[in-house]
Amino acid sequence: MHRIYFLLFFVAGSLLAKGQSYEELNNKLMQLYKEGKYAEAIPIAIKAKDAAEKESGNTSNNYSQSLNNLGILYKSMGNYAAAIPLYKEALAIRKKVLGEEHLDYATSLNNLARLHLIMRNYAAAEPLYKQSATILKKVLGEEHPYYTTCINNLAILYLSIGNYAAADPLYKQVLAINKKVLGEEHPDYASSLNNLAHLYKTIGKYSAAEPLYKQALAIRKKVLGEEHPNYAESLNNMAGLYKSMGNYTAAETLYKQALAVYIKVLGEEHPNYATCLNNLAELYHSMGNYTAAEPLHKQAMAIRKEVLGEENADYAESLNNLAYLYQSMGNYNTAEPLYKQALAIFKKILGEEHTDYVSSLNNLAGLYQSVGNYAGAEPLYPNPYIKKH
Repeated sequence: MHRIYFLLFFVAGSLLAKGQSYEELNNKLMQLYKEGKYAEAIPIAIKAKDAAEKESGNTSNNYSQSLNNLGILYKSMGNYAAAIPLYKEALAIRKKVLGEEHLDYATSLNNLARLHLIMRNYAAAEPLYKQSATILKKVLGEEHPYYTTCINNLAILYLSIGNYAAADPLYKQVLAINKKVLGEEHPDYASSLNNLAHLYKTIGKYSAAEPLYKQALAIRKKVLGEEHPNYAESLNNMAGLYKSMGNYTAAETLYKQALAVYIKVLGEEHPNYATCLNNLAELYHSMGNYTAAEPLHKQAMAIRKEVLGEENADYAESLNNLAYLYQSMGNYNTAEPLYKQALAIFKKILGEEHTDYVSSLNNLAGLYQSVGNYAGAEPLYPNPYIKKH
């Protein structure tokens, strides 16, 4: 995992009323968000939105912030269709009330861009990131953390679309600024090292990625300690690199260390813990250790279902991964309904043009091809040619 940031996640408002005020509700949902309890936080966020409108009106800063917060929660749950109108409404209010050179307007641009990035709507995300970066550069300057956060996110976009030549200088720019402004022992500098390492890993430059990942790990260990989620993230990232390099023994050790930190710090129901379980399961799958992989996939899937819900991309990913494991085991009858369920979720929440939906179609087609069901496979492939011999 590489670090991706929203700007100004949650901002507490003013205490304007007794009882369930906006501030009290907002503080409660912030705590639930930090604990990864997104489903539990959503009704609190809805009440906070209503309280903000009642206390301050529907053009107030608190109200626009409440829309933004609710959008973040829906995004975290994978309910992108619900998040988009909330982000857009917050953006419109801030543009009208605050103007196009205000930090909160730039924040809304950044957050909407991030949502489009998750949905693989790159053409929509890029101009929003650029506009946000322009505002932040003008208002705050090139050495401000908000500006570096925004260009870091733009770099992530370029990485996602395979434009590595555009991503590389942006990651390096963020790294240089953070080193100059924050110093080499700051957590944000470690995150910058981590992101550049992720780029190098993606393009197969493992020898360049490894020392950066190690440096990020060392900083986080020293500054944050060994019982911090970011330290666990670094362990997870190092494990992923070693998996890519075929060093499964080193990867397994690091994944297990990361799991131990996550379970101690975040608990067994946190999405990050589920992600690490999934990663370890994928490692065992790569090693051919299907017996070890299966319960981990099931545990990750159960956590994601409970915490994120059944209409979430991560839950669909778990279904897909478990299906692929069963396919590898030759258990085709068990794999098929899991692939179909993942496909239905991707279609509903992401649409038929999303790469995850297309990949899911390919996976189901591959299953049918494996069992000789070419008639079932052929219409599912984006390229309808199926090799039958």
